[in-house]
Amino acid sequence: MNTALLLTYVLTVTLLIATPGPVVALVIHTAATGGRRQALLTALGTNGASLVLIAMAASLILTSAVIDPRWLTLVSVLGCLFIGYRAACSLRQTVAPTADAAMTVSGQGGLWQGFAIGVSNPKDILFFVALFPQFIQITSQVSHSLLLLSLVWLMLDIAILGLLILLTNKLATPRRQQLISLTSGALLLVMAAMGLLYNLHTLWLDGFMAFETGPTTGRMLESMTGTFEPHYGQLA
Repeated sequence: MNTALLLTYVLTVTLLIATPGPVVALVIHTAATGGRRQALLTALGTNGASLVLIAMAASLILTSAVIDPRWLTLVSVLGCLFIGYRAACSLRQTVAPTADAAMTVSGQGGLWQGFAIGVSNPKDILFFVALFPQFIQITSQVSHSLLLLSLVWLMLDIAILGLLILLTNKLATPRRQQLISLTSGALLLVMAAMGLLYNLHTLWLDGFMAFETGPTTGRMLESMTGTFEPHYGQLA
């Protein structure tokens, strides 16, 4: 085993997971409003989502399969809309003074919501596809390396999120908890808006490029590569 490469991977993953993002914002928000248990369930949900995405990425690496980026972008748009909806609901419930709203806030987060937020950006599959090959030489076999890289990611993921939950509960007074809730909810909303704009722009560019290329250009390229087949039959 390449210990130096493994330590480099651990450091890289630690920095990546600890970087503020939708998952971190959701876990902190849930810890501040729903308590430690609810936040832990949320973290387990996001961890399960990571496992699904990692498994798909590993499958792509082992089989050398290809995913159409446009489908991932379309699903990412839906994920951004979901994150934005949950962020807006959280902000409204946090500032609402009624008892019903407070009860709703305490019930947010959880295993399913954590999983949904975690898989809301399927482009993470491409991220793992790009990341893992950089450290694939940790062991002498690709399958063993992928398994080790996946396990290390999952363990660091739950450990870092658990530490954030503990710090949020220990350091936050009721007033600070409300501030943390508002801040994390606002961050989720901003991230959702930025992600939505980026993905819509990507879809627009893909559509524009397809329009510019057009079917005629596509047929010319196919004929140049020898893969073009006539669509109108053979002339007598």
